[in-house]
Amino acid sequence: MTIEEFKEFVKTRQPLDTPEVHRFMDEMSNEARKVTFKLNTAYHTPDEVRNLMSELFGYQVPDTFRVFPPFYADFGKNTTVGEGVFINACCHFQDHGGVTIGDGCQIGHNVVFATLNHGLLPETRVSTIPAPIVLGKNVWVGSNSTILAGVSIGDNAVVGAGAVVTKDVPANAVVGGVPSKFIKWITD
Repeated sequence: MTIEEFKEFVKTRQPLDTPEVHRFMDEMSNEARKVTFKLNTAYHTPDEVRNLMSELFGYQVPDTFRVFPPFYADFGKNTTVGEGVFINACCHFQDHGGVTIGDGCQIGHNVVFATLNHGLLPETRVSTIPAPIVLGKNVWVGSNSTILAGVSIGDNAVVGAGAVVTKDVPANAVVGGVPSKFIKWITD
């Protein structure tokens, strides 16, 4: 299986339950850990961090991309970041299902992006089901938030610190809480 074949398969949102898929996911997780261990065990200049993130993500990230390590990913090759994105320390990206972060987004400390879910019934919990997370432009995700599989967050939205986002967030909205709920609209 290739990365492109895997990315196409996860777009179908079918369970990741075959031996071939599991083997591929294990291989990719091992690769991701190698890169993140390098990233997280010594000081690196911003350019060196971007080079390591480019290796992790599998493409050249923008020169305006900033990350404060440590950073963790258990796949790596299914994350896309736009221009001017900032990711603060201790974030965890479970990006098998795909993570897209639009231009100008700010991600706070300890944020988790979880693109895999398990079945509710005990007999279905062994396999995972992917769904992408998509952030529009200029989204601010507060520290210690968790964004769950299949969630889209609209342009300029704010996710309050500690929120667990289980549903889509419209553009220009502020949400917070567990599970997150609408708080107010952002107005000029």
